[in-house]
Amino acid sequence: METTAGIPAAAFDFYARLEQNNNRDWWLAHKESYDDDVRVPLLALLAQLEPLFGPARVFRPYRDTRFSADKTPYKTSQGAHLSNHEGVGFYLRIGAGGLMLGGGFHSAAPAHLARYRTAVDASVSGEALALIVETLRAAGFEPGPPELKQVPRGFPRDHPRAVLLRCKTLSASTDLGVPDWLDTADAAHRIATELERLRPLVDWVLRYATP
Repeated sequence: METTAGIPAAAFDFYARLEQNNNRDWWLAHKESYDDDVRVPLLALLAQLEPLFGPARVFRPYRDTRFSADKTPYKTSQGAHLSNHEGVGFYLRIGAGGLMLGGGFHSAAPAHLARYRTAVDASVSGEALALIVETLRAAGFEPGPPELKQVPRGFPRDHPRAVLLRCKTLSASTDLGVPDWLDTADAAHRIATELERLRPLVDWVLRYATP
């Protein structure tokens, strides 16, 4: 893995200022800062992570405001996804508060969801997932909250993995803030170490829940 500088402090300052000036005029006046302090360093970092976690996709900085009451035009963070599989993989986000890392799946396609629920219900695969989630929680990763208030139809309400059955997507994430290594050549290695903690969750999804 090549070693280059990580994410500079200026990237987090950029988003702190954007939160206070989320308009087109400010963005255009500071577009060079976005390119130099956010996008270029992030692309260099992702290039180092891709051999381990799959091709990277950097999300657009513009919000889709068509169906939102919030008409602010720009996202106040920069996200990227690393994956060899559609809808399953690893996630990285930079914002004013620092760095967030995550992983799991976000596809709510019927076939995906059906396989996921069947695997959660089965004793071997379901217990394996419950252990993975608890291990991640102990390591400082927080699982995403379940989208459903009740266990879906067809499963007992007192199911031992009721919380997991109430999930339509499954992921875990951790907010690292701005650690002192983030703007150093060690950043890619440190991030890779954290993302590897999510590997069992991603592998479980690929084995049991991906159509």
